[in-house]
Amino acid sequence: MSSIREAERLFSEFLEKKKQKLTSQRRLILRQALDHGGHYTADGLLDFCRKKDPTVSKATVYRSLALLKECHVLEEQDFGDGKKLYERAQGRKHHDHFVCVRCGKIIEFENEKIEELQSEEARKQRFQVVYHSLKLFGTCSRCS
Repeated sequence: MSSIREAERLFSEFLEKKKQKLTSQRRLILRQALDHGGHYTADGLLDFCRKKDPTVSKATVYRSLALLKECHVLEEQDFGDGKKLYERAQGRKHHDHFVCVRCGKIIEFENEKIEELQSEEARKQRFQVVYHSLKLFGTCSRCS
C-alpha cells in the first residue's frame, strides 16, 4: 500500500473517531502536505493547495494541520526562529536536524549512536521517553 494511501486511511479513521469527515479539501491538504518533501510553513502549504483549488481557506489549512499533527501524519518543528514548520512523520524513519543560524538551511540526519546514547541515558535516569526532537544549531558549509 502506498504511503499516501496509508496516511489517508489513518487520517480518515482518526477523523471518524472525532465524528468528522475526510472532505475533498482535507484530502487535498493531506496530499499536498505529503507530496512536498522537506519542511514547509502553514502558509506555504496553503499556497501549494491553492494552486490545485483556489477556494481552500487559510482556516481550513490551519485546522487540518492541527488534525494531521494530532494523528501523527505530520510533525511540527520549531527551529528557533518562532516559525512553525511541518514535515511528514508517518511512514518515515526518525531523524534529527542541523539548522544553519545564518541562512536557515535545514539538514536532516540519522545517527544510531546518538539514538543509543539517548536510550541509555533515559534508562540510567529511569525516564520513559515518549518522543524526542534533536536540533543542532550552527553554520552550514556555505556560511562557515
